[in-house]
Amino acid sequence: MLSRATWSLVLRKGLGMRGMHSPGGNAQSEGKMPPYTSYHAQRSYPMPDEPFCTKLSAEQRALKEKEKGSWTELTHAEKVALYRLQFHETFAEMNRHSNEWKTVMGGVFFFFGVTALLIWWQRVYVFPEKPITLTDEWKAQQLQRILDMKGNPVQGLAAQWDYDKKEWKK
Repeated sequence: MLSRATWSLVLRKGLGMRGMHSPGGNAQSEGKMPPYTSYHAQRSYPMPDEPFCTKLSAEQRALKEKEKGSWTELTHAEKVALYRLQFHETFAEMNRHSNEWKTVMGGVFFFFGVTALLIWWQRVYVFPEKPITLTDEWKAQQLQRILDMKGNPVQGLAAQWDYDKKEWKK
C-alpha cells in the first residue's frame, strides 16, 4: 500500500524535478503541447515564469540577438515585437472591457422568459381554478355580513362604518 502511494507520488511529481511555482503552474514546460504551456499572465500576476513565445522563427531570433545591443538602435516596431515575444497582452489590453456582460444578461433574460412561460403554463393547465371565496363579489358580501353583525364595534370595521349614512366614516 505504501509502495503504491510512493510510486504514484513519484510519477505525479517526477524524479528530482524541482522548479519555482506560480499561479500558472510549474516553471518547466518542456514536452508540453503548444496550447498547454505554463504561460500565465493577468493583472494580479503580470510577470509570467516564461515568455509568451518560446519557439522563435529565424526573424525573431535575429531580433532577440539585436536586443542584446543598444536599445537606441531599435525602432519602435522592433521594441513592440520584442514586447510581444515576451508578453501576450499589455495592461491596457488586459483592462479593456469585454462584451461578456451582454451574453450574461442575454442568458439571464432567457431564463426569466422560460420561467415566465413555465408559470403561465402551470396557471393555465396545472393549478385548479380559484375558489369562489376569492372573488370580489364574495369578498363584498363577506364585508357586508361583518358590518351587519356589527363585529368589533370599538376598534374594528364596525367602528369605521357609519350605519346611518351607509358609508365609511371620514
